[in-house]
Formats: sequence, structure tokens, C-alpha cells
Amino acid sequence: MKYIESLREGERISEVYLCKVKQSALTKNGKPYDNVVLQDKTGTLDAKIWEPGSVGIDEFEAMDYVAVTGDITSFQGNLQMSIKRVRKVQEGEYEPKDYLPVSSRDIDQMYEELCKLIRSVKNPYFSKLLGSFFLEDQEFAKRFKFHSAAKTVHHGFVGGLLEHTLSVARNCDYFSTVYPILNRDLMITAAVFHDIGKLEELSVFPENDYTDEGQLLGHIVIGTEMVGTRIRAIEGFPVRLANELKHCILAHHGELEFGSPKKPALAEALALSFADNIDAKMETLREIFAASPANSTEWLGFNRLFESNLRKAGKI
Repeated sequence: MKYIESLREGERISEVYLCKVKQSALTKNGKPYDNVVLQDKTGTLDAKIWEPGSVGIDEFEAMDYVAVTGDITSFQGNLQMSIKRVRKVQEGEYEPKDYLPVSSRDIDQMYEELCKLIRSVKNPYFSKLLGSFFLEDQEFAKRFKFHSAAKTVHHGFVGGLLEHTLSVARNCDYFSTVYPILNRDLMITAAVFHDIGKLEELSVFPENDYTDEGQLLGHIVIGTEMVGTRIRAIEGFPVRLANELKHCILAHHGELEFGSPKKPALAEALALSFADNIDAKMETLREIFAASPANSTEWLGFNRLFESNLRKAGKI
């Protein structure tokens, strides 16, 4: 199989992919075309059907597995496919495990690393709260290991939520050793819970799309509610600790314009927003570089997310 991560500009490809998205659109001249997003376990690829309904373009819908033939081009530094032929395939023509993007890291090992950080939290209330989710609830653990951290952008793969959460928690652990003003127990607890709401914001694979709850509330509000509900089940949980933890979750995007209902008012909330942003940006860059030609130090073109032209640094 020709995986998406191995595609290069100028190639003509004939392969089976999962159609993640299909949307009809119009060019500036009013000509209809289809926007398509193709997926396999290594990532996603934007694609276009410039002549819908023409010979060789069969009917299919989002979440169908499709056999496509098309040319790989580059647009604004990102690869895309111009689809020339496409048909829906039947069961037996594809292997489902080839189409779920999965973390390159060992999922069970990552979960054990996260649990080790959780067990290091000394505050009895934070410790009990963390344990009630991650150490005692096997169904929750199963869901958390499998879930993604995003529809697109970063960590949009099986195990992505776990990988991102572990990285943010490790960043917070490091920050707490360098900056003594930070409360380590609050930092680790907030890091572990900061994206928990994504379990309800996003549906499971292969859809991995926004739920109604996700569209209406978003993962920050959902996660704060999930944590608040469990806090109320712990007798004597201090109101101050509960409010500080919930504030860190509410403020972890750092700015109101980035979706945080509150701006950071605690040092721990500010540090968490930095830890989250660092990991999200670095993973996004890793995914961009992974989609570029191997060992290339050529400029990749303007990237809208980073508002900059990007390239890899040369090796010394």
C-alpha cells in the first residue's frame, strides 16, 4: 500500500483510502467541484475532484472506502491530490487497520508513564481525583488510550490524546522544578485533566469528528464539568483547590481569542498554557515535516497556522 506519509509531489497514485470528508463547493467562476479529505493510518490528504459527475467519477460519500487514481500536487506548501478516477470499494478490498492513524509510540507504555506521574502527586484530594479516573476506572482508561486529541492540526490519531497529555504533564513537571513558585501537584493534576473533555468533544475513530456536545460547548467547558462532577463526589474536597484546578482547565488556551473562557490568573494556569502550546506546536511541525520530502531543507511555503514560511534546519 502507498501510505499518505510517503506521497511526493509529481506522483500519480492508484490506491484505496478512507474518505474522511466530502463537500461540494464552487470555484470563483461558479464551477462545481468537490473537496475531499482522504485518510490512512499515517495521516490525511486534501484532494479535489474538479469535474464531479464525469466519466470515472462514481458516487461515494464521506466515511466510504474509495479506490482513487490521481496526481499529487503542492498547494501553499501542502500536498494534495487531483482525483481523476474514484469508486467506492467493498469489504475485502481493504484492511481496516491500514486506515486508522496510530501513535508511533507504545500506547500502554505511555499510559504507565502517565500513571507514574499521577502516583507522584502528594495532595490527597488531587491524588484521589486523579486515581478515580485513571487508576480505578478501566473503561475510562480504555477510552482515553484510544482517543485522539484533535480532528486535525495535531495529535489527530489513535493514542493522540494520551500522547499529548503525557507530553504536557512532563513539560509541567519540568517547569515546576525550574520555577519554585509553581505548585507541582496543581500543575500535574491540571495537565492530566486539561484536555479530558475531548473524550466527549470528538467522536471515536474512524469518524473522529465533532459531536453535537463538542460543537455547542467545546472540550474546555466539557472537561471542567467532568472534573467538577467527580470533585463533588469526593467528601471534603476543598473549594479553593477545586476552583484553582478548574481555573487552570478553563484558561489553558491562554487567550480569550484562542477559546479560553478565562485568561490565566494563576502562575500554574499560565505555565500550563505554555506547556500545552509548546507540545501542540511541536507536534504540528513534526507532522508538517513528515509530509515534506525526506531530508529536504527546501522552503515549504507559507503556513497559515504559523503565519510564516517554514523549512527544516540543515544538519551539522
